[in-house]
Amino acid sequence: MKTAFLFPGQGAQNVGMGRDVADAHAAAADIFNRANEILGYEISKICFEGPDEKLNSTVYSQPAIFTVSAAILEVIKTRAEHIKADVAAGLSLGEYSAIYAAGLISFEDGLKLVQTRGQAMQAAADATEGSMVSIIGLDDEKVRQLCTEAGQGQLLEPVNFNCPGQIVVSGEKAACKRAAEIAEKFGAIKAVELAVAGAFHTAMMKSAAETLEEALNNTRIDEPGSVKILANITGDYYESADHIRQGLVEQLTQPILWQKCMEKLLAEGVADYYEIGPGRVLTGLMKRIHRKTKVNNVSGLQNIEKLLTS
Repeated sequence: MKTAFLFPGQGAQNVGMGRDVADAHAAAADIFNRANEILGYEISKICFEGPDEKLNSTVYSQPAIFTVSAAILEVIKTRAEHIKADVAAGLSLGEYSAIYAAGLISFEDGLKLVQTRGQAMQAAADATEGSMVSIIGLDDEKVRQLCTEAGQGQLLEPVNFNCPGQIVVSGEKAACKRAAEIAEKFGAIKAVELAVAGAFHTAMMKSAAETLEEALNNTRIDEPGSVKILANITGDYYESADHIRQGLVEQLTQPILWQKCMEKLLAEGVADYYEIGPGRVLTGLMKRIHRKTKVNNVSGLQNIEKLLTS
């Protein structure tokens, strides 16, 4: 029976995340201490105490989520040795956690890359006027039609294919606003403007992709081994370290195919799923992708204790 480790992306953060785990497990506390040293500031304090505005900013939320995911993973590795991944996947930012979980990158290098990614995406967002909108209740084709009409020649495209009936569009701020206003006309249940810094996963992130590419080229990534890693932008497995570098760069300006990734795992008979990190976003998405598939959510101490006694 195959097992998949799934890692959340930006948006899963919440003030207080990881605190109970760090208090109860020295292995997790050590990850937070190492992260503080690597980053040069107390990411643990931001995770545990906030404030919300700081934790939710792209610059801090990305290293924070990576650190919490790594801390929880460390407890699983040291206390629940019977739970091992055959496959790892992460939603956007979560792909870095997946690569770390597969043992292809060191914690320090992974965290530094994520820090660079967050800073570069914030800088690209500051230099442009972009936004994102979650469209609920439309299929792919209807969302594309919505983007064409609302775009009015401006950049607006579907970028997160999360699960049936939930697609996120991204682009210029005015186009996103129009999409939110007319989505119901196309049959959408609702449209929700997301609290993000910019138009992620579009050409508006090109400068961030270039910065990240340089950082990735100077970072050691081992060749994929026994744990397979799914690529967000293809819904298929990475074949080499260079393929991973390419995928991590391209996901900044290209759509994230999460539903396709999960459907591949389901088709291959992966039976055990663990969402490792803050929140329950991926657990919720799987319910929409395949209702009967259970995801073991491991986001806090209570979940971990249940895991350790099972």
